[in-house]
Amino acid sequence: MAWWQTLDFEIFSWINGGLGNPVFDAVLPLVREKWFWAPLYLFLIAFAIQNYSASKALAFLLGLALVIALSDFTSSTLIKKNVQRLRPCNDPQVAHLVHLRLPACGSGYSFTSSHAANHFAVATFVVAVLGTSLASWAPVALYGWAFLIAFSQVYVGVHYPGDVFFGSLLGIGIGRWTFFWFNRRGYLPSGK
Repeated sequence: MAWWQTLDFEIFSWINGGLGNPVFDAVLPLVREKWFWAPLYLFLIAFAIQNYSASKALAFLLGLALVIALSDFTSSTLIKKNVQRLRPCNDPQVAHLVHLRLPACGSGYSFTSSHAANHFAVATFVVAVLGTSLASWAPVALYGWAFLIAFSQVYVGVHYPGDVFFGSLLGIGIGRWTFFWFNRRGYLPSGK
């Protein structure tokens, strides 16, 4: 193993095994599920419709859809299929050391985490669009939400920390790029 793989596994072992407790075991598998966050997504839709003109609300919602589509496609199709890193729970060298906290490991590859990429892309896009119109705690809450989802991927045993770290960076980049693209064209509501 290269030094960075050893470090990645050491951090994975600490999060997946060392931090194990009944509260995390009950909550974190739920946190990574799409339906768990449905109220947040519904709130964003309602917020856009309530506060912006029809065209600006539509642009905001299309931007959200685009960041999810771009981050998911980039992570799942372009990166994972080329890097082909096994998930920790599927890797024959380490699977026996993994505390899998899901009914099944899942198929597919591990690098980069699409959950991390998608949620950091959404958080970045929303924070960039809404800007100073957000309460001071809202950016922290949005990035905290994305971090919690990324962290849960490691805790339940389906991703290494490096997978979620680089997935998060990918999502942040896609969120910023999408914001700049839409904003330069004047499509988005102003956050000022």
